[in-house]
Amino acid sequence: MKRFRHIRFLNTVVVAALALCLSGPHEFVAQAIGQSPAAAERKTSTPYTGDLSIFDSPGREDRLQLNRVMDMLAIKPGKTVADVGAGSGWFTVRAARRVTDKGTVYAVDINPEAIDYINRRAQREKLHNVKTVLGREDNPLLPAESIDAVLLLKTYHEVAKPVALLSNLRQSLKPGAQVGIIDRNGNGEDHGVASEVVIREATEAGYRLVSQSDFVKGDKMDYFLIFTAK
Repeated sequence: MKRFRHIRFLNTVVVAALALCLSGPHEFVAQAIGQSPAAAERKTSTPYTGDLSIFDSPGREDRLQLNRVMDMLAIKPGKTVADVGAGSGWFTVRAARRVTDKGTVYAVDINPEAIDYINRRAQREKLHNVKTVLGREDNPLLPAESIDAVLLLKTYHEVAKPVALLSNLRQSLKPGAQVGIIDRNGNGEDHGVASEVVIREATEAGYRLVSQSDFVKGDKMDYFLIFTAK
């Protein structure tokens, strides 16, 4: 009987190993490190490193209905705003004018060249309420409990560690602060990410969805999500 039990045990091990092999490398790695297969397969786009002036295309402000976006995020004089994934500082400078000298805008990017670009831009445009932050892919490195509103504009699909980034961002939010994400539907590596993926990751990071719109650009591909911390 012991011999038969030993054989049955070996058969069970062989079947389990075969199942892991047939399920594919992503599932095997995900189980090995304690992640779900969906989390292990999350794709991201390569961060843009080209000419930053490309983001200042004529008419972009109207196409994105930026004033409406800032209204919905309650960005007004005296507020402190974070532009996460600031790139050329296109949104940074517009938010800086909106909050006036009574407010502050933090321009966060992981690219040192973008930080230098924004510093020069703010100096050239005489905006003294802009502060640049060289962040990390998992942490925007913003001051604790300091931010009234955040916008990630067409950058979430490039975030390599979205749940960690959003989790660390929570520590910098004031009570009631809103986090806006504008992006386009895609598979993660095509400069877009599905809105339901963003909602799932934000929920995992401790946020709740308070608003969902598709008015930006009007092509029904772009979406605007607003979250607050739970």
